[in-house]
Amino acid sequence: MSSPTSGPPGDAYWQRPDPDAASLSRPPQDQPATPEPPAYPGPPRTDPPSVHWRPPTIATPPEPRHMPGQNMDAIEEAEGSARTVTFGVGLVAGAVALILICLLCGRALF
Repeated sequence: MSSPTSGPPGDAYWQRPDPDAASLSRPPQDQPATPEPPAYPGPPRTDPPSVHWRPPTIATPPEPRHMPGQNMDAIEEAEGSARTVTFGVGLVAGAVALILICLLCGRALF
């Protein structure tokens, strides 16, 4: 296989260069490495908004309406019946799950 460029023959192309070679030295530092950034003058000034930039607003809104009264006894009764239904559904689901677990464990043991 030949080297990719025309240079010294053999492995000389791939060898490490001589550390004292002039081509490896850095150029003299006449200028600073990074120039100073210009001072930031701040954001540009903006024009003031027009006098009519806001939509018209209503100065005095109407009074809020009153909420209707609540029948606390009916609310308590509805919550109690909902709790009873929830517990009943939970008990039925738990019983079905317990029966299924007993069946599966019994089948695995026997």
